[in-house]
Amino acid sequence: MKKHIVLLCCTLLFNVLVRGQEQIFEYSRQGNITAIESLLALKKEVIDTVNYMGFSPLILAAYHNQIETSTFLLDHNANPDIQDKMGNTALMGACFKGYVTIAKLLIENGADIDVRNHGGATALIYAATFGHPLIVEELLKQGADLTIKDYRGNTAIDHARMQGNQEVLEILL
Repeated sequence: MKKHIVLLCCTLLFNVLVRGQEQIFEYSRQGNITAIESLLALKKEVIDTVNYMGFSPLILAAYHNQIETSTFLLDHNANPDIQDKMGNTALMGACFKGYVTIAKLLIENGADIDVRNHGGATALIYAATFGHPLIVEELLKQGADLTIKDYRGNTAIDHARMQGNQEVLEILL
């Protein structure tokens, strides 16, 4: 009987840990800090786990503009520079979507502003391409490298020009 109880307890704990590791992605998208906190209490390493697309909880929280969740994850030592399967980081996601507060938060917490994805793009290239002048200003203020070219040979200036993002182009020039 004791063996069965121990086995049952071990099975339940295993299921909580494995399912929890999968659920952290949904909790991060939704901004469910309470659930994330419970998972971290069971297994601290879950904070930097990645799903089948390479998305970390922080990448998902940032991409879905979950400011409080992103702050919580960073306060609990989430790595801001994890790259998904395309090489994109949480900062790149914030720059793509135009989430100024998230971008600043990630930068303040040590995100590498010049990391490149698999296409050679940086956070600055994303912000310039998608026309987010406040993020462009913040990246430049933090020393983003204007000379980095993507693998097609285009800089952030080139992308802003190609997209007709005049306000961003003026900031970059």
